Amino acid sequence: MWNGYGNMAGLSAGGLVTITGGSGSTVTDSGGRSYLDALASLWYCNIGHGRTEVADAAAAQLHQLAAYQVFETFSNVPAEALARRVSDLSPLTDAKVFFTPGGGSDAIDTAAKLARAYWRAVGQPAKQVIIGRTNAYHGVNAYGTTLGGIPANTEAFTPLVSLVERVPWDDAAALEKLIGQAGADRVAAFFCEPVVGAGGVLFPPEGYLTRVQEICREQDVLFVADEVITGFGRTGDWFATGLYNLKPDIVTLAKGITSAYFPLSASVISEKMWNVLRDASAEFGPVMHGFTYSGHPVGGAVAMANLDIMERENLIENSAAMGVYFRQQLRERFGDHPFIGDIRGEGLMMALELVADRKAKRFFERGKGVHRIIQKKALEAGVMVRALPFVEAISFSPPLCITPAEIDEALGRFARGLEAAMPELRAEAAA
Repeated sequence: MWNGYGNMAGLSAGGLVTITGGSGSTVTDSGGRSYLDALASLWYCNIGHGRTEVADAAAAQLHQLAAYQVFETFSNVPAEALARRVSDLSPLTDAKVFFTPGGGSDAIDTAAKLARAYWRAVGQPAKQVIIGRTNAYHGVNAYGTTLGGIPANTEAFTPLVSLVERVPWDDAAALEKLIGQAGADRVAAFFCEPVVGAGGVLFPPEGYLTRVQEICREQDVLFVADEVITGFGRTGDWFATGLYNLKPDIVTLAKGITSAYFPLSASVISEKMWNVLRDASAEFGPVMHGFTYSGHPVGGAVAMANLDIMERENLIENSAAMGVYFRQQLRERFGDHPFIGDIRGEGLMMALELVADRKAKRFFERGKGVHRIIQKKALEAGVMVRALPFVEAISFSPPLCITPAEIDEALGRFARGLEAAMPELRAEAAA
């Protein structure tokens, strides 16, 4: 197996951790060792591992209807029910849901294609430019790779899609300036993670999201919110767009929609866009876009069971409450650590910034892999955390069902891993 983002030269000599089981916030490897999963695998296992209720829902649907396409005139009951539920939960009024298979990458490519299709439908085909941001991660399909703002993720492949521009992640004035330079009559959409995820767990400056949304409205540019990570409770609200009181034209979703018990993602489309594209289909025919596994009935059944658990167990509220406790504990335990700078978070989405000199705010030399050293030592101590190389940080994003006792245990293990990494950190800081 070729591991995504894996250094296969290194892995060929060993080092694989083969996960064989999980329950709640804990997973077990093939050697029988247990780990606290403080990253919910990859930001996604919101309800925790080992939920038999979800497995039962999948099995029941497999017995009734394993799969059937939803192209043209076909549909299925679980997909219809999930579309209604996601529309009702979303921050958009009377939203329409375009289901995509796999992960958020498919939802992002769908959003970008629909944005361009929308402007053609309203008679402005020149509006093709799509704007992304530095530090952004929008998946690995063609549009998302090109839009991404993490050089290591893009430089080997771009340009994959033409007419894509980028602005600093935290500068609304830069967005306004770029639209002016390109010409508002040429700009189709602005893609924005409400909270930057893989690019550093970076929270928007006060007023930033409100202002970029205003700029998009003023300049007649579609505003696309990438909520693949933040959707379904990660930030302590159902959606970060709700947390920041936003009304995007498109919201992209994945991960928490099924807690990855089944691959499923979606682009949620505003009523404004839907009305245009629906009416245009009467004259020009349908938008020629879709996936073989879109609206998969098993995915729909799994998502419905997942959302049932989230609502019944108040996991959104737990995310908010445990997020407060988790950040308090991070600050109490590591607030004066010589190699930790900013400690930031919202809900159960947090990061520790790594610095070579805390007082001087001097960062480690890029490329030294300090974050990987800490991640490895933490794993050896029995806790899984995420290394974010672009900004030299360690992120935490545990299942939303995590308890205070599990947080205490996870941070105790992390502290032991961090202590084990200290000799290497001191050497790198002095280099």
